[in-house]
Amino acid sequence: MGQGRADLIAERETAATTLREQIAALTGQLAGIETEFNELAITRTTLLRMAGEAEAAAAALDATVTSGPYQQVLAVFTAATSAIRAKDVCLALDTDASAKNVEKMRARLKRLVARQILAEPEPGLFTLAHPNGAAGTIREQGT
Repeated sequence: MGQGRADLIAERETAATTLREQIAALTGQLAGIETEFNELAITRTTLLRMAGEAEAAAAALDATVTSGPYQQVLAVFTAATSAIRAKDVCLALDTDASAKNVEKMRARLKRLVARQILAEPEPGLFTLAHPNGAAGTIREQGT
């Protein structure tokens, strides 16, 4: 019986060593990807500023889009990685997700779709119309 326990302990030690090696490798990969991500974020910001100046100037004339509540909504979409629903926007803004508030948000999102700032690729799903375009620049100028 003593040998069986020793073998079990040895197996656990080997498994722990293997996991530590995997963690070290993944940590190295993560550091590399985070560096690349930060560089891409800087590049994206620069490109948005360069490409969006004319569009941002035209959109800046629209007082509705530059208002605080709309800027908060645009910030949610700028951070989003995929299309989102009106209820999810309410939750992201720490707003009560009651039917009344969700419908108000949906109306606001539809107005942004009409202004071609947001797109509605599927009914009820919204995303930035130009993810690399003026909406991000409008948000930057509004703050």
